[in-house]
Amino acid sequence: MTPEPGARRRTTGPGAAASPGTVRPGGRTARVREAVLRAAGDALAEHGFAHLDLAEVARRAEVGKTTVYRRWGTITALLADLLDDMAEQSEPRTETGALLDDLAANAALVRRTLTDPRQGALFKAVIAAATCDAPAAEALHRFYASRIAEWAPCVRQAAERGEVPSDTDPEEVIRAVSAPLYYQLLTTGAPLDRAAADRAALAAYEAARAGAFRTVR
Repeated sequence: MTPEPGARRRTTGPGAAASPGTVRPGGRTARVREAVLRAAGDALAEHGFAHLDLAEVARRAEVGKTTVYRRWGTITALLADLLDDMAEQSEPRTETGALLDDLAANAALVRRTLTDPRQGALFKAVIAAATCDAPAAEALHRFYASRIAEWAPCVRQAAERGEVPSDTDPEEVIRAVSAPLYYQLLTTGAPLDRAAADRAALAAYEAARAGAFRTVR
């Protein structure tokens, strides 16, 4: 994905200590984080979640094991930081002036992400970890909240143009685009091709046009 400039610093609240991997540092520490996240992504793509090991990530990143264990502590904390980094670098939305084309662009982006050797492996790992690990689940929720917020204006603009009912829920429309692609990825093993992405976009578009996502009944 095309990087967006700038990183956001997060803390757990005023005066509170930050969770492992959630502080966005500068200088040498930032370079260490970049190297470790790159190494983690490489290892995940090559060997999968089951064989991901903090010591191996440290070796690949050419940093001390102590540094990695002190900063992240667990594999799931490292995965969460990797997902946060992806959210920060995700592509901005496409605005074409037509809702179907906007949703098709969103579906294409989701497809590219899920079929990428690194990012697809990461999502499978984080989704698995999120079922039993709260930090991983929180990272997954943050990622989707940021991406849905990025694309929701396309639906609001479509409502203003009269393409969909004025009380259409923008976030639900965007979720409806991604949902069948994730379902196919996780349950069927079938390849996510362009036709699958186009079907997902068209289904969400037709449902929105028919009023399926209206907030007032």
